[in-house]
Amino acid sequence: MIISVPRVGSMQFMARDLCGRLGLGFVETPVYSEKTIERGVAIAPEFVCFPMKVLLGSAIDALEAGADTLVTIAGYGACRFNYFAEIQRRILEREGCRFRMVVVDSPWDSLPDFYRNMRMVLRETRAHLPGLMKAMALALRKGRGYDEIVRNSMALRALEAEEGSVDRAAEECRKILASAISRTEIDEAREAIKARFDEVRLEPERPHIRVGITGELMMSMEPYFNMDIERWLARKGAVVERSIYMSDLFTPMGRNPVSGRDDREIDQTSVPYLCHEIGGHGQINVAAAVNFARNGFDAVLHFFPFTCLPEIIAKMVFVRIAEELDIPILSISIDEQTGKAGMQTRLEALIDLAWSRKKKHAASEICCQ
Repeated sequence: MIISVPRVGSMQFMARDLCGRLGLGFVETPVYSEKTIERGVAIAPEFVCFPMKVLLGSAIDALEAGADTLVTIAGYGACRFNYFAEIQRRILEREGCRFRMVVVDSPWDSLPDFYRNMRMVLRETRAHLPGLMKAMALALRKGRGYDEIVRNSMALRALEAEEGSVDRAAEECRKILASAISRTEIDEAREAIKARFDEVRLEPERPHIRVGITGELMMSMEPYFNMDIERWLARKGAVVERSIYMSDLFTPMGRNPVSGRDDREIDQTSVPYLCHEIGGHGQINVAAAVNFARNGFDAVLHFFPFTCLPEIIAKMVFVRIAEELDIPILSISIDEQTGKAGMQTRLEALIDLAWSRKKKHAASEICCQ
């Protein structure tokens, strides 16, 4: 069995580690490209969500790279992602692709369903279910370390005293984490990562703005779709924070250790604006926008796929949040027709507005003194 998983955030990192522990083959899904998108668009239904088109093209890329098994996760709530795996399987088979597909449901929803879906993997390894769960827990622990590297990089890149020092630290930290095997080694690696970022020389007094990023997973995490937004914002003097990380989504009981907000807190924060789950990560994004505003951020960026129902609902809610909490929120819809020039123009307008508001607030504080 040679496995491939979708390229979203730290999922590749965790999947590679898990396959190594189970003795399974792993093929890293090729980076997204124009060819990937064209392939997916050509065989997908016209009005299906953009991520579905991306996943179709990406699956073909992965199969050509040597994978024979596609592993994906199941969705929940009022979101078409629930049906992605089955639709993807049928379309790819119609196109003549030969593969196996494993759909991973959450064990916290139904352990029997989880075991039934994972039997195909267990047949290819000597591990039993307890061994599989232990391996998954260790891979998830390393995934948190990977996401912590990303979070530290976003927070420090705009303040680095020497250009490129944060990226060099991040690369060293990824190597430290990759070599960790046991739980103790992983925890020690995460401590070493924290110490390495503490060594980066910063200029904390440098003028900067704070920007929060939220939205659908693929659009907000993957640089190909959002103009490598984290680095782009850093060049504009923005300290960045993201609302969600892949390892948080896989962490049981909704503790979300990387983002720092558990599911109960998210529910309570979103209630004045959105009092129930709407599928996908719409409620998480609404709560994140509220938190960004209350914590003094200067702007919020919301990336979502064209026709994504949960994110369209969240976008409507953002209008009220922006007005009541006095924070600019820019929602950018992305699909195969999105132009980089138009996106950049809108982003630059938001950043100019954020800097203008920050200077105005600073001037008013001086006058009050």
